[in-house]
Amino acid sequence: MKTIRKISLILMAIMPIYFFAQTIKPTIAVANPNVNNLQNKPTTVAKMMRLELIKLSQHSVLDEFDMADVIEGDSNFQSDCYGQSCLIKLGQKLNVDYVMCGSFDGLGNKIAITLKMIDVKNQQVFKSAVGEYDNQELELQRMIEVLIKEMMGVAVEKELTDKLAFKNEPITSNNVGRINNSGPRIGYAYMVGSMNEFATRSQDQGGLDIFPAVSMIGYQLEAQYVGTENFSALVEGIVNVNGLEQGKFIPSITLLNGLRFGKAGWEFAFGPGFTIKKSSYGFFDEDKTFSADGRYFSQNDWNNYAYETYSTDPQYLVNGFFTTPSPDQFNSKYNFDTKYGDTRGDLGISTMFVVAFGRTFHAGALNIPVNAFYSSQRKGGMVGLNVGFNVQKSKTPINK
Repeated sequence: MKTIRKISLILMAIMPIYFFAQTIKPTIAVANPNVNNLQNKPTTVAKMMRLELIKLSQHSVLDEFDMADVIEGDSNFQSDCYGQSCLIKLGQKLNVDYVMCGSFDGLGNKIAITLKMIDVKNQQVFKSAVGEYDNQELELQRMIEVLIKEMMGVAVEKELTDKLAFKNEPITSNNVGRINNSGPRIGYAYMVGSMNEFATRSQDQGGLDIFPAVSMIGYQLEAQYVGTENFSALVEGIVNVNGLEQGKFIPSITLLNGLRFGKAGWEFAFGPGFTIKKSSYGFFDEDKTFSADGRYFSQNDWNNYAYETYSTDPQYLVNGFFTTPSPDQFNSKYNFDTKYGDTRGDLGISTMFVVAFGRTFHAGALNIPVNAFYSSQRKGGMVGLNVGFNVQKSKTPINK
């Protein structure tokens, strides 16, 4: 009984001391960190660190006023006190258990933070943590919150870490940039559909009266606006003169958006084209109502034909004057609603849509593009092949 009573008295004496000891938190001071390439000042960042430590309630945190007398009294603590030995001396002067300091660096598109917690009594680094975050300096305090919690073993919301995390983008080689390649192009194209008809039609009916295939001599201007190791996007402009070998001068301008894939240089391109072309409103005498060869009648052709054929017919004379009849009076399919190529007609701009597929071969700095293409116009077009060569003339980095 006496033994039990003694033990009870001892426990009663110890328990208040134990619980009092549990309420005493270790003390910690925060030194001004090293801050580079950020807008916030070291004193502001230190306040953020103190605030986050206070929120955790694991330490008794000294504020800047508690530290003012010691720091002002020793010039060694006023600047560049980032090393372990200096922080230990500061902790001894302040009579605290721990000192926290760190480094905050703006590195391109990220913010790198290093924190360390010095055990003053044992004169060693007690804990440390490193974090890389997206360059959102307005969220610097949240970055500090995340890193201090990780250092102290406190759970952090995944949503918060995901929003602040640095997204490590794919690497772009230094050899990749915006490229400007320009060079000559030569090719050959065969006309199909309505263009074939226009090419082979006789000159007295407004046709070109040529073989329906033409050479192409031109010059390509090319610039690369997106570039990675295995993909590039290009804008291309091609100025061509066609048909010189057949005594014709057919100019054209083509604007293409090109997509080039892989190291082999496979390419797909598409875009509009423009050419100067003479044309007229007319119809083809497909039923051979007015001709034996199904010829093309422009409006002027019809006026001449009608005058020669019907000018003496009384039903087309009004007060002695000839009135030109409409062709649909004789054949309902014939009218002047559609324009056709006609070398005797009015000069205008004709549009087309070009699709090309090919590959660029390389020999050092020399590029040799080979492309098959189709140029589509109303009810016809041209299909062909062209070859060129160019030398890389200039290249500037995509990310300056």
